[in-house]
Amino acid sequence: MQVILLEDIAKLGALGDQVVVKPGYGRNYLMPYGKAVPATEANIAEFEQRRAELEAAAAQQLEEARARGEKLAAIGPLTVSANASDEGRLFGSVGPREIADLIAEAGLEVAASEIVLSEPLREVGEFEVEIHLHAEVVQPVTLTITAE
Repeated sequence: MQVILLEDIAKLGALGDQVVVKPGYGRNYLMPYGKAVPATEANIAEFEQRRAELEAAAAQQLEEARARGEKLAAIGPLTVSANASDEGRLFGSVGPREIADLIAEAGLEVAASEIVLSEPLREVGEFEVEIHLHAEVVQPVTLTITAE
């Protein structure tokens, strides 16, 4: 399935690129969320007319993401306490939702979907968590997990 991207998508392409994606990815994610449109002649012509408007909106989103990234860098390390065994293994885990709640307590809004973990954190220690605010803006945040 060939689509025209309406915004930058990491590991896929930039605004205005015509890319080939799997049909399910295009139908179930890209098109419903307004990230792409099918690459038909009518859509290509409409995109070319709206290109300047879309590029201005994309530049605005990038600036907002950079500003949020600077605010995240300023909050410093986050600390959470959790039930843990004597060996330092957690009874449960710390996931994106808990990290988003910690950031909200610090005064910033971050969606749990913006927090990228390779796996839930299940040990006591210090971890670096990446927050993907935009396709081009990734802000690392230090998270310390302590035992209760």
